[in-house]
Amino acid sequence: MKRRNFLKNSTIGTAGLISTPILASFDTDGSNSLTAAQSLNTPFPIVICTWNFANATAKAWEVLSAGGNSLDAVEQGVMIEEADVDNQTVGKGGRPDRDGNVTLDACIMDKDGNCGAVVYLQNITHAVAVARKVMEKTPHVMLAGKGAEQFAYANGFVQEDLLTEKSKKEWLEWKKTSQYKPVINIENHDTIGMLAIDKNGDVSGACTTSGMAYKYGGRIGDSPIIGAGLFVDNEVGGATATGVGEEVVRTVGSFLIVELMRQGKSPQQACEEGVRRIMAKNKDRKDFQIGFIAINKKGETGSYCVHPGFSYNMITDQGQVNQPSESYIKP
Repeated sequence: MKRRNFLKNSTIGTAGLISTPILASFDTDGSNSLTAAQSLNTPFPIVICTWNFANATAKAWEVLSAGGNSLDAVEQGVMIEEADVDNQTVGKGGRPDRDGNVTLDACIMDKDGNCGAVVYLQNITHAVAVARKVMEKTPHVMLAGKGAEQFAYANGFVQEDLLTEKSKKEWLEWKKTSQYKPVINIENHDTIGMLAIDKNGDVSGACTTSGMAYKYGGRIGDSPIIGAGLFVDNEVGGATATGVGEEVVRTVGSFLIVELMRQGKSPQQACEEGVRRIMAKNKDRKDFQIGFIAINKKGETGSYCVHPGFSYNMITDQGQVNQPSESYIKP
């Protein structure tokens, strides 16, 4: 049964298209510059994602360039990172909570506003694919914990041990002091959020994470929360977030950015306002990172963060580029 009967009705591989970065067309001062998509003059299809996950955006582009839709693109794109055991912030190989459990959170949202999410999922590598099954096969938006895990098994997902030797060794070392002090742009580099527009101009998004290293058992951040870590409105565009999820949740950050774009702000202006709203609730606090990215229906993009160091990847038919983000706190 498809979910839309209730509410309306992949292969993982190394992606081949990672072109030479096209940097010459980007202004570096951030003032009144053209967006990345405008500079490249090829709005659709287009994929953007948080940080510098070039293989993920390349995989999503492979889907789009073959005529695929934006939902398949974002799902298959972020699955690349979920399967990469060297990426200790997403999927298999992710850093555990303080009890030694790797727990995953993810969500996905399509052009029609359908969405699915899983939280506190264990023993399943591809949390985003389970989230899509929740969206398509149930009347629900979110499944949690053992319920989400059993649902995954019932839908053909295979049980796996997600705690790699590297992550286990680091966790055991951390337990000697058990001090929790997130390092900006390192431990908070905890999410891949991806947005795509396909050849039809339709927008979809996905977000997946293993959460903050050594968090309290059961902690959930913004990543699987529709409206916080991810939001898509096909009339307007989409936004996604990374960083300290608690602060994104407090402002329903991604929904806010999309609504600001609906009111006429550019993606860049909307991301900047999203960060300003967060900082207004955290006066004189500078010990955390937040990064937003956004895209509108024109293919214009934007990003903004609290501290320098955040960036986002973008790929179009003219190549792939990693774009540094402007920041609220200046270098």
